[in-house]
Amino acid sequence: MGSDKGGWKGLERLSAPFLAERQRWILWFPVFVGIGSALYFSLSYEPPSWMGAAMLAAGTGLALAAQVRRPQWAAAIWITLVACALGFTAGQYRTHRVAAPVLLSEIGPTGVTGRVLRVEPLANGMRLVLTDVSIYGLPPDRTPHLLRLLVRAKVSPPEIGQPVRLFARVGPPGDPVEPGAFDFRRHLYFQGIGGSGFVLGPPRLLGMPDEAFSLERWRQAIAARVEKRLSGAAAGVTTALLNGQPSSIPEADLVAMREAGLQHLLSISGLHIGLVAGLVFLVLRGGMALWPAFALRHAIKKYAAVGAMAAALFYMLMVGAPVPTQRSVLMTGIMLLAVLADRSPFSMRVVAMAALAVMLVQPESITGPSFQMSFAAVIALIAAYEVVTPWMAARRRDGVTWWGRALTYAGGLTLTSVVAGFITVPFGLHHFQQMQNYGLLANLIAVPVTSFWVMPWGLIVYLLMPLGLEGWAIVAMGWGVEAILWAAHLVSALPGAATMLPHLPMSGLAIVTLSCLWLCLWQGRVRLLGLAGILAGLLTMPLADRPDIRIGGEGKVIAVRLADGGLAVSTRRTGRFDSDAWAQRDGLSGPVRTWPRQGTPDGRLRCRDGGCIYSLNGRRVGLVLDAAAAGGLCAAGLDAVLSRWPLPGCEAPLVIDEAVLTARGAHALHLRRDGIAVVATRAAPGARPWE
Repeated sequence: MGSDKGGWKGLERLSAPFLAERQRWILWFPVFVGIGSALYFSLSYEPPSWMGAAMLAAGTGLALAAQVRRPQWAAAIWITLVACALGFTAGQYRTHRVAAPVLLSEIGPTGVTGRVLRVEPLANGMRLVLTDVSIYGLPPDRTPHLLRLLVRAKVSPPEIGQPVRLFARVGPPGDPVEPGAFDFRRHLYFQGIGGSGFVLGPPRLLGMPDEAFSLERWRQAIAARVEKRLSGAAAGVTTALLNGQPSSIPEADLVAMREAGLQHLLSISGLHIGLVAGLVFLVLRGGMALWPAFALRHAIKKYAAVGAMAAALFYMLMVGAPVPTQRSVLMTGIMLLAVLADRSPFSMRVVAMAALAVMLVQPESITGPSFQMSFAAVIALIAAYEVVTPWMAARRRDGVTWWGRALTYAGGLTLTSVVAGFITVPFGLHHFQQMQNYGLLANLIAVPVTSFWVMPWGLIVYLLMPLGLEGWAIVAMGWGVEAILWAAHLVSALPGAATMLPHLPMSGLAIVTLSCLWLCLWQGRVRLLGLAGILAGLLTMPLADRPDIRIGGEGKVIAVRLADGGLAVSTRRTGRFDSDAWAQRDGLSGPVRTWPRQGTPDGRLRCRDGGCIYSLNGRRVGLVLDAAAAGGLCAAGLDAVLSRWPLPGCEAPLVIDEAVLTARGAHALHLRRDGIAVVATRAAPGARPWE
């Protein structure tokens, strides 16, 4: 009994710093909701529908038990377990609510008809999203509600709402290029898109477009009006900022913006929504303040907040309401509601409410880079300014000159860029495997231009467009866009502007994320433990076990690990997207090599007559490059055989052939002395609803 009491006393001493910050516990509720959602999406198989309710009941029971014995910890148990169950259940509900038919295999070329829902211009064609889809020979109950098709033909885009007939090859959306990579099929599933493909020849127009009101028509009209005044990359970026479609920007300019750390300017998210709402708020409040009789009798700040919210909603509709924009509008709306309630809009609780709302409505967004990077940046910035605000307030009380105010602004902008850039690096390494070394310099140039020139002119364009007088405003907005592009190319041309690094494993990303939250959400000294956690998470990157062999989901290309740590692939004629993605995930910046016809000089890879044998750690794997070589490799006493063709009756202990690839997608193999570890993108056909 005495030791039991001593243990509780020790636990209470350790818990004292956390009990002292009970008012911050509520900030962890969205964190555990996110953990619950992440747990749901990480499962290999779809869980039973009752699992979320069972977790909720178990968490409630434990919280009630704690209330009896240790009431001070009942709230913590409730926040932890009930929030996890809530996030898990939200993921289940959302997945089944958006369920729609998904193509299971390739079809065609065949006839496809549908009505144009969206047109996305590309540098060398366009992408159509069709609704009311009909695919020749496919029953209606198995036909996707939405279909996304690539059109390479140089033709004028159809109008929104216009019925079209196409000759196309269609199939399920693409699988991840390897286990753990971006799941494009899941991404489209939650957009309601159940198939993708490419069109052979130009679309055939079947009639007049639907005359119903459509915001997509407005977006198409905006793009057409911009193209009349601007050209090239300036037209593409301006169009992206006005209607949310960055797909027509030339690849060279996209690369420059990516390497300069300015790609966030093309994604309509927190910066843009904040600028629109802030500009409208300032203009409305300043305008009403010029009318003293009105300003003295009315809460003009609250009126301005309502107007700013309306402007943010309008801008979201104009750019197509993508998930990052919806999230930013929600966060901005909560901040403006805080203004209406006479509360501070810049608080961690406001961000927690916004994050909670997003995760309950769109729990799948937690798996994407946009959610992770934007909320990480906002949380880190609020935490940083919680530390520096008292010092800045003291300086304002002491009085500063205009020169001091300018330095304070420059320092604030620098602090913002440094904090946001630092906190988003791990997420960039996990999703993009690239670190921008001069992002601070580029943002110091581009963000003020965007804030004080480009976005104000964008609002003027919206105001003048119904009158047909927007031309000169588009030109003025284009000047600012040209300055942004100039900064992007200037910075990206500097030596070592971008560094390619291996991808940060999911385990490392989880450790870094929780450590960053620990650092930002607590206020006492205990928060500093988060720095050690961040370092530990980043160390998983060089220690991660990279696959020794990869094979794409269609088996068209195979990659092997060379002795120097690099990659070599079986071919560059097909499967180029897969091989480039593999090289990027390994942090390789140079072009992917094709392995020599006879294999490698060190004997690790030996090739002959359409087949290769890869040897490592006492394991030998046969790689079938020609169907005629399959029989010899299957009878060679190998540990495994990989082939894009069927291998019935193959004698190898492990066989990955056409049937296995179709069922389970891309594979990654780790050759170890105690055996071969195999990981696939799918546990089984249809293991999750989007598969």
